[in-house]
Amino acid sequence: MVGDSLSAEYGLQRGSGWVALLSQRIAEQYPNYRVVNASISGDTTSGGLSRLPALLEREHPAVVIIELGSNDALRGLSLQMTEQNLRGMTQRAREAGAQVLLVGMQIPPNYGRDYTQRFAALFPTIAKAEDASLAPFLLDGIATDREQFQADGIHPNEQAQPALLENVWAALRPILETTLAQKR
Repeated sequence: MVGDSLSAEYGLQRGSGWVALLSQRIAEQYPNYRVVNASISGDTTSGGLSRLPALLEREHPAVVIIELGSNDALRGLSLQMTEQNLRGMTQRAREAGAQVLLVGMQIPPNYGRDYTQRFAALFPTIAKAEDASLAPFLLDGIATDREQFQADGIHPNEQAQPALLENVWAALRPILETTLAQKR
């Protein structure tokens, strides 16, 4: 799991974030797997791309979940660079033998309609081009519900974490089933 503050339990009690909930579910349903959360608050796709090779070498993952790009957008970074970095991460993970799940994000409309739409389109475009799986939108179902967010209005609160888990799980479970079947 390579992500940013949305996956690194920013502002949450340790063990209450969606990745911790995922780890619990995996331990119960797929005991041959474990979750390594290498998410860092504030991380960008550039940071993830630079850290990924060492993580792949050390962990030898069957599946890599990539939840990055939000901080690129919040900083107004080039969409071309974000796309290049996400593609690079996806390619490196696949070259290391891992299946890839790309977690899509959207940004607020105050970044301009064109930038906002092109940002949202990056994730399905990359997933299709790089033969990766896609969880379309991490915040699906909660993005417009202010009660689901911390005081900063950016980071989901503890009560929102199960919804984030389900948004990812819907795309991850088929990958785990396929990967297990290939090992049999």
